[in-house]
Parts: sequence; structure tokens; C-alpha cells
Amino acid sequence: MRPDEFIARRRERWARLEALLSRAGASLSGLSASELRELGRLYRQAASDLAVARRDLPDHPVVAFLNRLVARGHGAIYRESGAGGAARVRAFFAADFPRAFRATWPATLAACLMFLLPALAAFIVTYNDPALAGALVPGAEQVVQQVQAGEEWWQRINQQGRSSASAEIMTNNIAVAFRAFAGGVTLGLYTLFVLISNGVFLGVVAGAAQRFNFADNLWGFVAAHGTLEFSVIFIAGGAGLQLGWAILRPGLLSRRAALVVAARRALLLILGCVPLLVIAGLIEGFISPSALPLTVKVAVSAISGVALWGYLLGVGHAPVTAAAAATPPPPSPHRPPPPGPGVAP
Repeated sequence: MRPDEFIARRRERWARLEALLSRAGASLSGLSASELRELGRLYRQAASDLAVARRDLPDHPVVAFLNRLVARGHGAIYRESGAGGAARVRAFFAADFPRAFRATWPATLAACLMFLLPALAAFIVTYNDPALAGALVPGAEQVVQQVQAGEEWWQRINQQGRSSASAEIMTNNIAVAFRAFAGGVTLGLYTLFVLISNGVFLGVVAGAAQRFNFADNLWGFVAAHGTLEFSVIFIAGGAGLQLGWAILRPGLLSRRAALVVAARRALLLILGCVPLLVIAGLIEGFISPSALPLTVKVAVSAISGVALWGYLLGVGHAPVTAAAAATPPPPSPHRPPPPGPGVAP
């Protein structure tokens, strides 16, 4: 592409971005909601233009111009979001976390499938022949024997003490979520391993329970916390898959820069998962092993599930902030992720 052609096609929107930044001055509060959206869109386009210019026109003065423009836009947008600690926490839960989830839901869906499909396969195999459980999960023979004997191993929670058991459950669940997230740096392979192995284990236990008429006991325990816990594990797994996808398909960015952009978005998801796993741990430690009627446990599951998904899908749509408007959309299989501020030197 010729430099004059590249500049001519984009000059007008660069000028508009400069004008918005100049009019905003030290604060973006004077811009309307539509102007904030426009600012975010123009900023993303300028960052993308910078990546193209650095690749195709590395020695042209337009690179220096775009570096300054993108740096100016980044400073204005993210300075505006630099509020105090309490305000940041409120903004995170009121907007950042649910928006990050909605922007990346295909990754969460992929993680869900990578868990549920192996679980279904393991369920079918174990139900038809429990002797194969050990081939699917090393050591699973002991679990099958406990199921066959009708042993409700979760009653140990009551013997151990619910507070300490809850803390142990929270720690374990958070560790699983972080492994699923961090596994993204292995091209997503370890994330897939965490999802598939946990799904297979669940399928083995469920298949044995169904085979030996233990299903009512098992699902009576899982009912209260299952919806919340599994949902959060899928979100954490989706965060890890995003990291792996950024490495495999970095688009116009270097793999390192693409990983940084994806990591920022994935980190929002994993941070939002932590308090949810704490809640799930409390439910699993105090309600799931209790003698409460199954209807109460199902009600807890339904209420927590509706609350979680209502929150993720319904919260944070407005008002518009500049930082939110400038957040790049998630990568798709057919379109590389637009570069974030990390493309500027």
C-alpha cells in the first residue's frame, strides 16, 4: 500500500479523534454518551492503523504521528478510569466483569462443551460397564466401590466441621479455576486437560451412581451448589482458552502483544470468578451436605443460577464510559483481535 493512499483513506477519522481529544481536555466528562462511543471506536481504529503502519510503513513519519495519537487517546481514556479503590471495585462488578463475560461468551461456551461432552461420554461408558471406570480415571475404582456400597462420602463434611470444610472447598475450587485460566499459556492445552479430566471424573461418578441406584443421593448433594460452581468453572476455562487462542491467532500483533491484550480481558473474568467460588464453597459446605429437603436445595440452585446469569447478561449495559467504549472486541476465528494500547512503543 502506498503511504499517500494509506493516509488519505484515514486522515478524516484521525482528525476527528484529535478534535474530540482536544475538546475533552483534561476530563472526558464534557463528552456526551454518543461522543464517548465515537471516541472509543476512533481510538480502536487508530490503534489498528498504527499496527498496520508499523508493519507496512515502518520508516514513514505517519508511524510517529500515530504513536502520539494513540498514546494521547490511551492516556485520556484510561486516566479517566483511574478512580479510587472503592470506586474501582464498584465499577468492576457493576460493569467490567459482566461486560467482559458478554464480550467473550463463545469461549465460555467452548469450555462448557469441553467439560460436558467428555462427561457425557464417561457417563455412558461407566453406566454400561463400571469396570472401565479405572481406565478413564486412574483410581476411580475406589469411587465406584463407594457408590456401589451407598457410601455418602460428603457426610465427612459434617464430621470435619462445615467451616473448615467450606474453606477447603473454596481453596480447591479456586485452584481449579486458576489452573484452567493459567493453562491458556500452553496454547490452551492444559486448560483443555483441566476441563476434560474434571468432566470425565464427573461422568464416571454420575454413571456409577445411575448404575447402582445412587443417583438421588448424589444429585441431592450436588443440587444446591452445582449450577453456580460449574458455571464459574466454565467461565474460568473460557478465560484460559482465550489466552491460547491469542497465541495461536495473534492477528496483526506479535504473539506477545496479542497475549497481553487477551490476558487483560481474561484477568477480568478470573477475578470475577473468585468471589463467586467463595459463595459456591459456602453453599457446598453448609447447605449441600445438610438434611434440608431436596426442594430447598433445588431452590437454592435455581436462585443462585438465575441471579448469576441475570447479573452476567443484564448488568453493565449503561452508562457508557470511555474505557468501556475503547475495550477491544473479542477475537473471532475469521477476524484478528484489534490491537490495544500495547502496540504503541
